[in-house]
Amino acid sequence: MIATMFYFTFQEVSSMSEKKNKILVADDEKEIRDILKLLLSSEGYEVTLACDGQEVLDLADDSFDMFILDVNMPKISGFSAGAKLREKYFVPMIFLTAYAGESDKAMGFAAGADDYLTKPFSNAELLMRVKAQLRRSQQYQAQMVQQSTSAPSTALTLYDLTLDPDSQSVSKNGEVIILTHTEFKILELFLSHHKKIFSIDNIYQSVWEDNAVGDSTVMVHIKNLRKKLGDSTKNPKYIKTAWGKGYYVD
Repeated sequence: MIATMFYFTFQEVSSMSEKKNKILVADDEKEIRDILKLLLSSEGYEVTLACDGQEVLDLADDSFDMFILDVNMPKISGFSAGAKLREKYFVPMIFLTAYAGESDKAMGFAAGADDYLTKPFSNAELLMRVKAQLRRSQQYQAQMVQQSTSAPSTALTLYDLTLDPDSQSVSKNGEVIILTHTEFKILELFLSHHKKIFSIDNIYQSVWEDNAVGDSTVMVHIKNLRKKLGDSTKNPKYIKTAWGKGYYVD
């Protein structure tokens, strides 16, 4: 839940950057599990494997820095397991799936995914996504340290929405709205720059800190964000579309 506040000391953040990142990888195909473990281990990551969604929930704890979940798994699907994980853990989560449709991606991001990778994918692309997500997570933790030791920041507002950068929370008419970390960063970007139009490339570079790899990822996040804010897709009150240019808020 975004509304939850985490505090870290500078020493803790420093140790986070020095220790091996621990990743829980789940796929029902042994060959894929073994390949992913070999690939990630060769990059210095500590890897724990699970073969289904139930085992993911049994193994998950605060020691993991990332979850990589296949969508189609027995007992409990990746989407269902991911949604359960999001109730307790806020580290990056990547879904792996053979389905590339926008509705499938929407389901993944709604379940709490930070990224979504379609099979088959290259080793280089997976490693790029993993490193980018872990880098963002570590930067977020460092920002939390800086905010906890500095003067309180000013809340950002839009009509009846309030975004508090310090507590990493969003509320509408005083009622907390649960967002993923990525959704929070997108909304924070907009509310920090009223009336500025952000293209899909602008959003991707600002939030993911990388070059865009397609329009659908950002568009699905915007769609989910609008839904959580109770915004209309045809006549949005909060996040508006500048056709052919991008998105903005008044």
